[in-house]
Amino acid sequence: QVHLVESGGGLVQPGGSLRLSCAASGSIIFSINAMGWYRQAPGKERELVAGMASDGSTKYADSVKGRFAVSRDNAKNTVYLQMNSLKPEDTAIYFCTTSGSSYRYPNYWGQGTQVTVSS
Repeated sequence: QVHLVESGGGLVQPGGSLRLSCAASGSIIFSINAMGWYRQAPGKERELVAGMASDGSTKYADSVKGRFAVSRDNAKNTVYLQMNSLKPEDTAIYFCTTSGSSYRYPNYWGQGTQVTVSS
């Protein structure tokens, strides 16, 4: 079993920044797993925001390119999502995921953390 715990969400004004963290524990060899960040806004489908493969390569949704950055610290079994220049349309629940194959096919999900961008 793998546990993912997100933190760092909250309320921020448009143009502001937040950094989400996701700590992994359990039966996982973190360094060889792909990690992903998904989000789901009310009334919308869940979407992949950012993914990072075990080799460090990354993928971003077009809507966040240039504003969001995913990183990982394998020594801490933690993945991060730095979110800058936040917009109201970034408001959503953000989920951390992990996969033994691709971040597009998550095996485990965290419980989610709410991000609200509003003035």
